[in-house]
Amino acid sequence: MKRERWNERYITDAATWPDEPCPVVVDTATSLSAGVAPEESRRPRRALDLACGTGRNARYLAHHGWIVTAVDYAQEGITYGRGVAEDASLTIDWRVADLVTWQPEQEQYDLVLICYLHLPWSEMETVIQSAWSAVASGGRLVVVGHDRTNLEHGTGGPQHPEVLYVPHQVTTLLRTVFGDSVAVIREEQSRYEVDHGEAAGTGAEQIDCVVVAGRPQ
Repeated sequence: MKRERWNERYITDAATWPDEPCPVVVDTATSLSAGVAPEESRRPRRALDLACGTGRNARYLAHHGWIVTAVDYAQEGITYGRGVAEDASLTIDWRVADLVTWQPEQEQYDLVLICYLHLPWSEMETVIQSAWSAVASGGRLVVVGHDRTNLEHGTGGPQHPEVLYVPHQVTTLLRTVFGDSVAVIREEQSRYEVDHGEAAGTGAEQIDCVVVAGRPQ
């Protein structure tokens, strides 16, 4: 039923959703590109966008020369994103899959994204671990979502605490399971002015959980 609801939302609302990429994704992708050694500068960078929705982050990365795989379990989100990408002459590998069971290629991506995926923590743990396994040497994992404190002190987002999380939860999971292979680069609760929906332009803010972790060379 949840998949059906998301498909319905994409059919009716996709065109009104934000088209700009997540700022954390932009910052991380820019940092990775700036840090490429001269001998590696010609190698195409690979990105994996998990829970891609309509593909705003995937399109941004593809526009900047990344080879992108974008995955979501809602077919209508993928269909919408593919259409927008084709209109912009962007090539993206779109896939429909349930992230709780789908397994990516191991250690093959320079950048792996999980942006605004909200599941019960037991399922979220599975997705985060799977995402980390896909990060290549020298690569980054980005996890961004509505923070649990957003319920009382922010605006919008899921209203069920069981699908919300905080930065320490994510980094503790990564360090516990993967140990020294995880270098935490960002671990913070960030405030952003809401730029879409009824709250846009009102000054309302949302509080996000932001984690960026890197796999050392």
